Order: sequence, then structure tokens, then C-alpha cells
Amino acid sequence: MLFSAACERNKEAILAVLQDWLPPGAQVLEVGSGSGQHAVFFAQSMAGLVWQTSELNANLAGLRERIALEGTSGLAPGSQILMPIALDVSAPVDWPDQRFDAVFTANTTHIMPASSVPDLLVGAAGVLVPGGLLLVYGPFCDHGIPTAASNVDFDLHLRSLDPAMGVRDAVTISEQAQGLGLNPVADVVMPANNRTLIFRRNP
Repeated sequence: MLFSAACERNKEAILAVLQDWLPPGAQVLEVGSGSGQHAVFFAQSMAGLVWQTSELNANLAGLRERIALEGTSGLAPGSQILMPIALDVSAPVDWPDQRFDAVFTANTTHIMPASSVPDLLVGAAGVLVPGGLLLVYGPFCDHGIPTAASNVDFDLHLRSLDPAMGVRDAVTISEQAQGLGLNPVADVVMPANNRTLIFRRNP
């Protein structure tokens, strides 16, 4: 199965944020579920959680394998992991019709093209219930200024792989989000110079 060392390193810290912010029995859409390790761990750790996984169509096979093998047993009481859906944030038709209490995404904004980040925000605003939360985990800069030397190196590495990738600006994301009715409510400092940006959809 697909395996992400980063997921193993950050899952406990992210779980603590989710436990602080998600309402009981939350229905959550995860954008870019990757290997599925987060989905399985969170559903094992939080009762009543309904977790909808998603990935780009080309990456669905590995995600489906993990959910099929690990996502149906050993979960916390009342929790369930829904089988993955294909979701390209820049394709409006891919976003599900249903509404969610939260949209969660980890380590995706620096991988997707910068032009797709506003699409992520638009899509999230469209599927969140009033008062619902958008939680975005990853490395960020502020006003173009890196918050850590390691993020400078990481940004250079990403851009050497693909010029469309790169560490994104949290201030720009927050401004774009506010224009869509997603109000910044928290900026949580995470291990390894990462952060979780949290936005609440207008009631």
C-alpha cells in the first residue's frame, strides 16, 4: 500500500487540532487523502466521525486499497470512512452535492498549482454547512516572508521539481477566503514549522 512518512509524523498533532475544533459526529470531506493514513487514524481515534476521502482520479487506486483493507474495522464507535471519490479542486463538477461540517486538507496547497488554491477555497465554501470549518494544514509564509529556514529550503526543493509548486502565503489565502465568506478563526502552530489555518463559513 501507499505509505507516507509525513502522515505518520504529523497525525497525532493534527488529531489534537481536530479534537479541539470538530463538532461531535462531524461529517468531514478530506481533500487529497493521499495514502489514506490520516483517514484511518482519525476514524480510529474519534467517535462518530464520518470521513469522506477523496483524491485525483489518477491516484485513487492506492487510496481505495487502504480504505478497503483498514477502513472498515477497528474504528472508534460510530465512526466510518466512506469510499474515496475523485476530486480535482479545479473541476467544479467534481465537488460533491452534499454538505459537510468540515473540509480538511493536509500538505496539498504547496503541491497543487498556485492557481488551484483559490479553487480549493471556492469548492470548500460551496460544500460547507453554515458555520462549517475549513482546516488547511501545511507549511506557509506570511506576506512572502518565510517563517522558518526549513521552509525556504522546502520551497526551493518544490520549485526545482515543478515551478508550479511552492510554499503558499497564508495572508493571501486568508484574504481570498474572506472574500468567499470563510472567516479566519485560528492559525495553529504545528510541529516541524507547519501550521493549521482554520476558517469558519459565515452562518
